[in-house]
This record gives sequence, structure tokens and C-alpha cells, in this order.
Amino acid sequence: MTETFSALNYSQEVLHALKAKTPIVALESTIISHGMPRPINLQVAQEVEEIVRRRGATPATIAVLDGVVHIGLSPNQLADIANRDDIVKASSRDLAIAVATKKSAATTVAATAHLAVLAGIHVFATGGLGGVHRGANQSFDESADLTALSTLDITVVCAGVKSILDVGATLERLETLAIGLVGYRTQSFPGFYLTDSGFTLEHQVNDAREVASIISARGILATNHSALIVANPVLNQMDRALHESVLTSGLALASTNNIVGKDVTPFLLEHFHSHSNGESLRVNIEIIKSNASLAADIAVASAL
Repeated sequence: MTETFSALNYSQEVLHALKAKTPIVALESTIISHGMPRPINLQVAQEVEEIVRRRGATPATIAVLDGVVHIGLSPNQLADIANRDDIVKASSRDLAIAVATKKSAATTVAATAHLAVLAGIHVFATGGLGGVHRGANQSFDESADLTALSTLDITVVCAGVKSILDVGATLERLETLAIGLVGYRTQSFPGFYLTDSGFTLEHQVNDAREVASIISARGILATNHSALIVANPVLNQMDRALHESVLTSGLALASTNNIVGKDVTPFLLEHFHSHSNGESLRVNIEIIKSNASLAADIAVASAL
């Protein structure tokens, strides 16, 4: 079902789209393997791919299976990512290790963006970005997403950064790293589970064609050495009081249990899943579906 090209293994669907130069949207796989419970994770992954197809683009879910990088997954491979217990989470720095040691890995935002650009794909839909962690002035804990996006020509549709992070510091880092940032039909920077993180954006776009024009101008002006982030707020946010309660209790529990570094984010996300009465999962699903739809529209508009 796949054909090997260079160091990457392309699905027939993606290979055909690349050769025909038709719109493609990259999709990460960590949200499938680590972001949602079974069996709903596979169902959502399938629905997201169908959303992209219905909007006129080709979905390219990216992952590493048994040491092979896949750009686009077959139905069986998508099921493997959703159901196998040996799927680790790989950022950019882990990719070569996973390939050389024949491991299977779901790709983070940083790894997915890197592989997408390597494959010639420049539009990417995800949930929420990583960023600067709370207390990073002491721990120096900052997501590899930021440094990866500072070097890649890719447009990323997301619901802002995860609300468990230091949003203000993350926005400062995005500016320092010259990563472009626009709000989709908003000037309030979204906070993943929340439509408004409390921070204001300078730039707003109102349709996919505007984003496509910005992408074109970035190429002309040679400012496309870093990413463009399109911040798309979730329409039906989590109840704010519930969000603050769960976040406060999660941070306290993480501190009590001395959970630090890269373990903090998965711990807090799991805390949200288990203490929000299903609300975090509902919002997470809405986010990825909405972002995939917008990313497909942007990919189509950019191809015109």
C-alpha cells in the first residue's frame, strides 16, 4: 500500500497528492496514541482524516512504525498507532534514534512539523502547541515545539498553547524566535481549553484566503524561514471555573509528587482527563476537528 521515496515512506494517497501538487495537510500522531483514550482515539483520528478529505485536501498523518517513518498511514497503520502498547512519544531529537533502533513512535508537534517539511508538506493541523512551562525561569523547561517552529517553513493551525503553560512567556518566545502569529477571527490568543487566554494578538485573519496571502507574502519577503501560527479558538470552551479548579489541583499534585520536566505536561493533561467529567476530552476532540477543517481550507486556498 506504500511506496518508499528517499528516507520516508509515503502512503499511495499522499504520494499521489505530492506528484499532482494538490493540497495536503500534515497531522500529528501523538494526539492519537497519548492524547485520547481507546477506542475513541481511533474513531477521532479517522474522522479527522475524513474532514480533511471532504474539504478538498489529502490527510498525511505522520508516525514511525517499527523504525520506518510514514508520511500518511493506511487504515491498519492508523489502528496500530491507536492501539499498540509499544508506541513511544518522539520529538525531533528522538526521530533518528527511533528509526535506528526500529522503534515505533507517535510524533509530537516538533517532530511532525520537521518530517512534514522534509516531505514537502507545509500546512499542519494540531491541537495545542507546547511552550514555556510555569517556573521555567528556574527549570529552563521549554517545549521543543518552539525551537523547531523557529526553523521550519510551515503553517500550523492550533488552538493556541496548552493552558497549563506560562502563556505570557510563550508569546514572548514566539516573538523572539520570529514565529508569525495570527488569530483566526479573533484578537484574543486562545488557551487551548479556553477561547481566551487573557492575552491580546496584534493580527487577525477572517478566512483561509487571507492566510494563503500571508503565506505567499512570507515567501516573497523571505520571512518563511520560521513557522506561521494560525490560532483558532475552540467555539465551546470548557467552563472557566472548572478549568481553574482542575488546573490548580493538578499543579499542587504535581508539586507534591515532585513531577518535573517533560513529565509535567502529560501528568496535567491526564489530570484534566480524569477530573473534568469528560469536558477536557470533549474540547480536545472539537479542537482537532476544527483545526483540521481550517488547515484543509488553508491548504486548498494556498494551492489556487
